[in-house]
Amino acid sequence: MITIYFNKPYFEYDIHSLIKAFFPREEAVMYYTFAEQEAEGQNLAVKHFAPEHRSLSGDAAASATDGRTGRIFELCYDTDHTRIIWQDDRQMRMEDVPLDLSDKREAKNALKRGLYRMLSEALGVTLPWGTLTGIRPTKIAMKLLEEGMDEEAIKSLMRDTYLISEDKALLGIDIAKRENRLLGSIDYEENYSLYIGIPFCPTTCLYCSFTSYPISAWRDYTDRYLDAIEREMDFTAARCRDRKLTTVYIGGGTPTTLEPYQLKRLIQMIRRYFDTEDCLEFTAEAGRPDSITEEKLSVMRDNGVGRISVNPQTMKQETLDLIGRRHTVEQTIDSFNMARRAGFDNINMDLILGLPEENVSDVRHTMEEISLLAPESVTVHSLAIKRAARLSAQWDRYRDTKMINTQEHMDVCAEYCRRLGLMPYYLYRQKGMAGNLENIGYAADGREGLYNILMMEEKQSIMALGAGASTKLVLPRYNEDGSRVIRRIENVKDVKNYLNRTDEMIEKKARRMDELGWI
Repeated sequence: MITIYFNKPYFEYDIHSLIKAFFPREEAVMYYTFAEQEAEGQNLAVKHFAPEHRSLSGDAAASATDGRTGRIFELCYDTDHTRIIWQDDRQMRMEDVPLDLSDKREAKNALKRGLYRMLSEALGVTLPWGTLTGIRPTKIAMKLLEEGMDEEAIKSLMRDTYLISEDKALLGIDIAKRENRLLGSIDYEENYSLYIGIPFCPTTCLYCSFTSYPISAWRDYTDRYLDAIEREMDFTAARCRDRKLTTVYIGGGTPTTLEPYQLKRLIQMIRRYFDTEDCLEFTAEAGRPDSITEEKLSVMRDNGVGRISVNPQTMKQETLDLIGRRHTVEQTIDSFNMARRAGFDNINMDLILGLPEENVSDVRHTMEEISLLAPESVTVHSLAIKRAARLSAQWDRYRDTKMINTQEHMDVCAEYCRRLGLMPYYLYRQKGMAGNLENIGYAADGREGLYNILMMEEKQSIMALGAGASTKLVLPRYNEDGSRVIRRIENVKDVKNYLNRTDEMIEKKARRMDELGWI
């Protein structure tokens, strides 16, 4: 257990995220105290308790501090500095950080550097992405490139400001350069992309935290679900009639859990409601090999889908059985070859590093098998354990299971991708990632996933349809730091709730768009 005390509500979640980066498997809760605390760390009066936006009332919160077990962090803000105190059953450390709260952005960075130095020295651990805990590290390099800063200066700034390793700084810069080149000919500010979520899967994987429902129990709802999607399409197409559609992405879940006639209906609805003449990319996640058939591949190919995914996650059968994939390595190979025969020449394959009991040799074996198939792109994910996943809910059962991802694992994938002619083109991070590393997409020239870049770099408005889908509006206004103002409109996650409240979701979008002036 990690307990974090603040005497003032400054940068709480930035601090929480950085501490969790050093201690990814420990629970961390935050307290706000009445008064500034001294270095002695006396018993603290609790004002209120707020872990992850939940609250707990006075007596229970006070009793939670009894005994002061585990790791204790105290952040005591004064007018010109912050004192960070860390103690556990072995040691106590203290760091004073000069702080000018008139510049909140620099104050936050200075505070995180102080905390990072304290933990790095105490634990003998460095984090490859330094103090960065957000999911879009390449946005920093991209913004600086757009402002005309040279690469050496960007590298120095990323190292000095965020304590990023040189290798990761160079990776971020290289990807930002490639993204800028790819987006250079796209009018992403005036146009939009379309995401449609199909929240059904053959089974729910052990690590999955997405909106996902087993198709065996929900098959009777799929036609009604497409009816609801069509109502959202009707609204969205009318709202976007003066904009051009850049990319379409059908994700999930697993879209190929739909029957062939339903897939055909869905894709033809898109083409009926939206003008796809200028659409640069039409992607559908085939995903799970056990959901792919020749008929479904033909439906997608014949109706204009140009890019698909066939996702093994690993080519080790024992791991597939453990994580609940319920397909075989042979099915993955057969599905990929089936897609080739159907005419697909832009196939992505997703992998996950850090899966239970997998080591570097297993990763190398997976990459050997992938190399024989020669996909046009490979997306390498670092396992992230989310609260909503079965793995988290059943943590006691898997607590002693080895789930390791290191830079060596990532380097093995990078080397095999280079041999295939695939280069890194987009990158993002998540909380709780194995090894505190990253998710990274590799692709051949001309086969990059444009939707992935537009979505991750938040360059374009994304109209999102379906249960759990989140519309992202990039507005023609700017924040103080020069970034675009972005607002999200989320649909409800539960499928039955979504079906019963589709019109309400549409009305909410219309109302919010009117308020924001997004036309």
